[in-house]
Amino acid sequence: MTLLEKPQIITYITKSLTYTVYDVKWVPCSARFVAIGQHSRGTGALQVYELDGGDAKLVHETEKQHAFKCSTFAASSLHDRHLATGDFNGRLALWDLERTELPVYTVKAHGEIINCMDGCGGVGVQTGPPEIATGSRDGTVKIWDIRQKEKPVATISPAAGEASRDTWAVAFGNSYNDQERVVCAGYENGDVKMFDLRTMTLRWETNVKNGVCAIEFDRKDIKMNKLVVAGLESSYQLFDLRTQHPKQGFASLTQKAHGNTTIWTVRHLPQNREIFMTSGGNGGLNLNRYRYPEKRCKKDDAGEHEVGVMGSVELLNNATVAEQPVSSFDWNTDKPGLCVFSAFDQQLRVGIVTKLNS
Repeated sequence: MTLLEKPQIITYITKSLTYTVYDVKWVPCSARFVAIGQHSRGTGALQVYELDGGDAKLVHETEKQHAFKCSTFAASSLHDRHLATGDFNGRLALWDLERTELPVYTVKAHGEIINCMDGCGGVGVQTGPPEIATGSRDGTVKIWDIRQKEKPVATISPAAGEASRDTWAVAFGNSYNDQERVVCAGYENGDVKMFDLRTMTLRWETNVKNGVCAIEFDRKDIKMNKLVVAGLESSYQLFDLRTQHPKQGFASLTQKAHGNTTIWTVRHLPQNREIFMTSGGNGGLNLNRYRYPEKRCKKDDAGEHEVGVMGSVELLNNATVAEQPVSSFDWNTDKPGLCVFSAFDQQLRVGIVTKLNS
């Protein structure tokens, strides 16, 4: 692929802020996006921007007692479009972005900071209940049904005798009908655990040797297909989830990040699940494409069970977009290539990635 044929990563709009941004999300089916984070005085910042010509205009903002760390729209209906947030005080809350004086739902979810969250059963996933998974410094992952108050529907704690590890990443997947659903969690010590929420059992686990900063299925609403696990030590692992060997688990490949840097986020393109973006501690964005192998699986050495066969990952392009780590990234689900991302330089950026259909 020549330089002219490659997708280009272009920064379209840059907004300077007065607070540290930890997460950005597009408001579903709109030209708006939300930024959350922490003011220097320790309070929480929540801002809503709207694209207007060549600019992003601030249309709403609010300040709360505790800093916000993570967010998702994925457990809310398209009609409501309520933003779920996790804060430094361990509180989970849902916000109506038109009326942010008080949350429409709130619960003290954890005793310590909520590092990560994901949603399912809402926007983009029409199967199963509306649920939010939260991961905390306290080492637990909790699943919340937003129709119920106070108590989680499931709590995933360290096994007896196992040390508590900081939970850095969570992701829903396999929600292809109203019964099936799994949640994957990544921990500071490199552990990755997949829990089956239908049977409430540990379905699979591995260790990727370094802290897991980001984890994502290529799609939530299909049978498990691919999972990307990324984090410290400048590499990520891609797992083929279609074939699980009873001893070897899922086939995987390890890929070094361009720029030899920590990978902060992984986001699959909504319009093409083989393409995904990673963001790095060097202020860079890397656009990747997975290429499937000719054969899906083969027999193991004993000839008894099938093991997955991995394909390859192609780096389509990369761009340095900030001088500080790019801490959050989100694709727009309606306009292919439109994205928003933030870095620790206290700037928001709207970007465009070209030629994604080629």
